[in-house]
Amino acid sequence: MDRYFDRLDERWRAFPVKKQRKYMLYLFLGYLLLTVCIILKVWHDTGNPDRGMTIEHIESPVLRKKETAAPMQDSLLITKKNK
Repeated sequence: MDRYFDRLDERWRAFPVKKQRKYMLYLFLGYLLLTVCIILKVWHDTGNPDRGMTIEHIESPVLRKKETAAPMQDSLLITKKNK
């Protein structure tokens, strides 16, 4: 892993400084755009008071087994039968 990062660092340092700055500017602008989009999305979602959040208990799939027509099978048993 260290060798990979060393090679990556060597490749980065091989770029001209002008190109390094250009890449860093693009990465920063992408990060800034992503941050602004997330902040706007959170602001928009919290600004809608009519949308409520439903909080329910987590249901066990074992308990739902009785409700469904197809029974749940153990994946280990299925694998054994196929061999």
